[in-house]
Amino acid sequence: MPSVAFYTLGCKVNFYDTEAMWQLFKNDGYEQVDFEERTADVYIINTCTVTNTGDKKSRQIIRRAIRRNPDAVVAVTGCYAQTSPAEIMEIPGVDLVIGTQDRDKLLGYVSQIQQDRQPVNAVRNIMKTREFEELDVPDFAERTRAFLKIQEGCNNFCTFCIIPWSRGLSRSRDPKSVIAQAEQLVEAGYKEIVLTGIHTGGYGDDLENYRLSDLLWDLDKVEGLERIRISSIEASQIDEKMIDVLNRSTKMCRHLHIPLQAGEDAVLKRMRRKYTTAEFAEKVKMLHRAMPGVAITTDVIVGFPGETDEMFEEGYRFMQEIGFSEMHVFPYSKRTGTPAARMEDQVDEEVKNERVHKLIDLSEKMQLDYAKPWVGEVVDVIPERDYKGAPGTGLVMGYSGNYLQVVFDGSEALIGQLCRVKITEAGVNECRGQLVRVLESDTAAARHGLAGNAAPAEAVAKAQ
Repeated sequence: MPSVAFYTLGCKVNFYDTEAMWQLFKNDGYEQVDFEERTADVYIINTCTVTNTGDKKSRQIIRRAIRRNPDAVVAVTGCYAQTSPAEIMEIPGVDLVIGTQDRDKLLGYVSQIQQDRQPVNAVRNIMKTREFEELDVPDFAERTRAFLKIQEGCNNFCTFCIIPWSRGLSRSRDPKSVIAQAEQLVEAGYKEIVLTGIHTGGYGDDLENYRLSDLLWDLDKVEGLERIRISSIEASQIDEKMIDVLNRSTKMCRHLHIPLQAGEDAVLKRMRRKYTTAEFAEKVKMLHRAMPGVAITTDVIVGFPGETDEMFEEGYRFMQEIGFSEMHVFPYSKRTGTPAARMEDQVDEEVKNERVHKLIDLSEKMQLDYAKPWVGEVVDVIPERDYKGAPGTGLVMGYSGNYLQVVFDGSEALIGQLCRVKITEAGVNECRGQLVRVLESDTAAARHGLAGNAAPAEAVAKAQ
């Protein structure tokens, strides 16, 4: 039986794409082996280029694969492959470079290379691609949450970001195909689907009169699907229609990830973000009105070129005011080929470091502040795995709909079940809880009918 090994760098979309490529090989009779533990006939390295270090790490892994089995076919795909194919082709031992499209042709290339051992550069101009690459993932190794890629590429061209050049312009997956795959995932036993993409909220930008909010209503009708989560959405993409779905759909998770990137208008402008802090704050207010108790997480870049101490402090105060439930904080790192890398007044590394720590401290305080009002409340949790903090101690962990990570007593038999859990203790990264009961799907439906999308009364009062 021929074997294939995968190594994935970078974001969740890359992990999705790797799963999709594995499906192609699996259907062709391959077995998957561990990249580190066994030699394979084919190595697929799915690369990342979001930072310069992403490129470097990708090159290291490519060389490692070549050393592991010089006779294997070594194929390099993903963002770094798309932006720098020539650089990768120069590495002795690389057989195929394929980029972020045409991956449905992978097997054809692999068998051709096995016959004639001629290296192939199959990268095309991504900027000319207008079609969404249809690759299905009917099953995941992780049993409880399924990812469903609905969108590819981005039209934003933020000054710090290389991604439009590696992923192309925004293109949406056909709604019928999204629904069909969602039904397939529910059939396979998944209760929660995370909609993902490079710029997920931009879904529908290239479709006729069909937006993300329309897709959410169509997904809302999928029987047996309990929870729908959006991996990320921009403040500018939250409109009345979106608010309406969040307000009325019983399946939408009470959690949204909305990247802020900077809390000060001059910095946002230099980043070429499409909103002001005032507009961002207004959208957050609308969300809190539509979904009391909603968890809003965000991304922040610290030390962007030209960010003064005053600008940072103003941003810090803004983030405090918004009251996120968690922030992912990144120091700005120069990405060759982007406008920001060429900007004057780059911020000193030590200053960046200091600011990062300040924001991480703020994020931890916010996580605790968000979790505290939920103590004593009952939330729905789908356990994902044995508690990794203390494996084998009879504890399981999973996320609530509003993205609290909850640890409670229970056997692994609960994994993937919808459980009602009472929060007993709030923490920064995880909360403790106790199992009230396991919900059957039909009682879940009845409960959805009764409870709608309302937060517990106390939480509503506390959120206001």
